Order: sequence, then structure tokens, then C-alpha cells
Amino acid sequence: MKNLLSAKQMRDADAITIKNKEITSIDLMESASEAFVEAFIEEVADHETTIAVLCGKGNNGGDGLAVARLLKAQGYTSVFVYLIAFSEKESADYTANLKRLEDLWFPMLAVNKVEDLPDIKDEVIIDAVLGSGLNAPLEGPYKELAQKVNALKRHVIAIDVPTGFPAEGELKENSVYLKADLVICFERPKINFFFPEAAQALKHFKVVSIGLDEDFIQQCPSLYHLVEASDLREMVQPRELFSHKGTYGHALIIAGQQQTMGAALLAARACLHGGAGLTTVSIPESGLTALNTSLPEVMYLDRGELSARSIQKYSTIAIGPGLGTGKESTDLLKSIFQLNRPLILDADALNIIGNYPEFLNHLPSDSILTPHMKEFDHLFGKHQSWWERLETARNKAVALNCIIVLKNQFTFIIDQSGSVTVNSTGNPAMAQGGMGDVLTGLTASFAAQGYSAKDAAIIACYLHGKTGDELAEGQVSVSASALADHLAYTLKGLIK
Repeated sequence: MKNLLSAKQMRDADAITIKNKEITSIDLMESASEAFVEAFIEEVADHETTIAVLCGKGNNGGDGLAVARLLKAQGYTSVFVYLIAFSEKESADYTANLKRLEDLWFPMLAVNKVEDLPDIKDEVIIDAVLGSGLNAPLEGPYKELAQKVNALKRHVIAIDVPTGFPAEGELKENSVYLKADLVICFERPKINFFFPEAAQALKHFKVVSIGLDEDFIQQCPSLYHLVEASDLREMVQPRELFSHKGTYGHALIIAGQQQTMGAALLAARACLHGGAGLTTVSIPESGLTALNTSLPEVMYLDRGELSARSIQKYSTIAIGPGLGTGKESTDLLKSIFQLNRPLILDADALNIIGNYPEFLNHLPSDSILTPHMKEFDHLFGKHQSWWERLETARNKAVALNCIIVLKNQFTFIIDQSGSVTVNSTGNPAMAQGGMGDVLTGLTASFAAQGYSAKDAAIIACYLHGKTGDELAEGQVSVSASALADHLAYTLKGLIK
């Protein structure tokens, strides 16, 4: 998996690359600018597009100056540079790239105060004002500049990071950023790109390689990692000749009430299509006809037969979707806890624990909790930001010796050591009821097949989102049922 680094670590990677490859910093900046321009051309193919480049006086501005020169060389006919000169200090590489433009008699305007910036009419604005080194909210003229540019409502493409947006750390409410439609970032996405608050600063991001020392990046100590398709190909074991249903485990899903039987059926459907050898669902008897009709491969266990002895044969146990939070469900969860076996806990199982926090003291080690934001805050208290929420998740995963799957557009999988794996698959088309139930069943499927709790959660999250990505092509929305039915096809494509 790819390490995600802090802003400081990325600067260290720059320095190591310059040293090990025996190149100059201005040459590395040129490589970064070339990579940006290549991605920019894919986004803005029309060479008649009018472009304004806003350049601060640091290295981000140096990138912007180089980008302007390279765009002109690529045939873009209207490129204008605004030199944002709110600071007297300028980096050496900025100075060098500015000299290159001056030698070309490049069209430029110095902006010494916000009032000097005209109402830009250009179709695209490239933001190269401030880079990732910022560690404080925008203030003074930079804040005014961001507000003025935002009001123009132009198509904005940021170099590496939107102006004012910190690479990591808590994103303050009501902070001002220069909003970008697209960020073309270098070598790695910023950690903060994966938090919902990032929507205040950017709509999309694209990562380009600029030739940094990959060995150094992967050896850097980091708590944050990004899972990719190549990781799935290494993690998921292909099915072998002479294997049979017993080879792939037996999952038990305890879910559903008379009014919420769909949640149980969705979880069971996902478990089945995720590849569990056997799937049993424990639902109220009123759902038996629906189960036999829609999922004849899935077996049934009467709630009254749940006991320490009857449960021993199952490879894994998931509980919660559509379970309800009344006394009967609470007593059931309490009795399951007494078995002291790792569990997969979702939905109403988490809500019950939130109602009775003392249940956490009896949580079996290596259990998997899969809360969305409201369920997480019900479990562990209100939080003011996603950074704060993730820090709590890291602490709780260590203290409880469990896996926490904190669901989000980019889901965080936090393991027993507090390490965070970021899942990048998934899309807004999946914003429909039942998706969490599918993820629970899918996680149970991989846990039943013998994968560790962490690996089962990572594989399930990636496959869940990737399937949604495939189905979303050409569709506005994706249903949970359709996603569950397509899981095996997506998985085959990942491991072939």
C-alpha cells in the first residue's frame, strides 16, 4: 500500500530526491510542472482556452510560473500571469522561473494588494498562490484574494493543493480556501483530501508522479496508507482446484426484524456473492418465505436456537443490520458477547452499544465495528471535525483491540495499532439505503473465508466501492441489491 505523508515528509522527499538523483531543485520543479501540464491538457484540451495563472512568491508560485511557460510552449494562445506579491520574501526557484518568463517578455501583472487584481475574465484560473507548507488559516490579503477569486466562479485548477488548505490536521469550520474544481497534486494525495470537510476546498483531485524517490516515501514512518487495486491482487487468494464449500467458511448473520427484513437479506446476499462457502442468516420466522424465495442458497437459523453450542460451527458472526434496539435485541447482543468470539458489528448492534456503553468493556478482541458518522458519535461522543473523529477512532481501536471501519466517501479502516488504511473506491451514486448492510455481509464473507479481521475489512471496503464505481458508469444511482449481485464479477476482474 502507498504511504501517505505529511507536508514536512513530502518536503523531505523532495530533498532526498535532489540528493540521490543529483539534480537541482529547479530541475525537480520543472519535472513537477511538466507532469502538471500533461494532466492539465487532459482536462483542458482546447488550446484557445483563456488561462490566468495566479502565482505566489514561494515554490508553489515557482511551479505556476513554470506551468505558464510550458502551457505557452504547448500552444495555448492566451496565458496571463498574475504575480501575487503580498510578501517581500521569494524562493530561489521562484526567482529563477520569473527570470525565464521575463526573458520571454511574458504577459504579467504584479498584484501588490487585492485591489490590483482585476475581475478576471479568463475561462480557467490556475491557483499557484500558496502551497502545502501553510499551517494557519488564511488571513489578511490572502483571505481577501481567495474570497475575490471564489466570487468570480471560474473553473479553478490548483497546483498540488488549494490555497489555504492544510495538507493534514484539523480543518477548521468556516475557514476560507481558494476553491478548486480540480487539484493536480504531486506524487501523493494530501491526507486531508479524504475528509468530508475537503469539499469546501476542492471537488476532485488527480495525482501525478514527478519522479520523487519512491523507496524513501515508502520507508517513511506513516500512520496513513492508501489501498489500491494492486494490493487487492496480492491479498485475495484465487480459488484452488479441489476446494469445496467447506474451504471457504461458514458465515452467520444475525439481522432483521419483521419490518426491516430487507437489511438482513441484503447482508446475506452480499455474503453469498462475496464467496463464503456457506451462509446462514438468523432472522425472525416471518422472513423465512422471503429468504427461501430470494436466496435459496442461504440457510436459516431460528433465533430461538442461538446458543453457545449452536454457534460454534460458524467461522464468523455478523450482527446488527435491521436488528432493532429493543429489549429482545439488546439481550440477544449481550448473550452473543458472552461467547467471547470476534464479531462484525453494524447498524443496530452499534446503536445498542451506544445506548449501553458498558458493552464496550466486553467487546471481543479482533472484532470489526462498521459505523457511519452518527453511529460513531453515538458510540464515542460528539466530535467537531473528521480529523478529531479519526483520532478518536485510532485511540479506540488500540484500546479495544479491534478494527474500526469509519464509513465515509473515503472510508477509513483503523487497525489495532492505530494505523489507518484509506479506501479510495466508491462514489455518490451509491448514496442509497442498504449499502451498509451489503458491506457488513461482504466483510463477513471474507472473514469466514479465513482472512484476518483487518484484511477482511480492507478487501470488503475496496470491493464494495469498486463494484459501485463499475455500476455507476452511465447511471445516476446504484441500488444495494444490484451492487450485491455484481460483487463476484468485480472481484474476478481484480484478481485475474
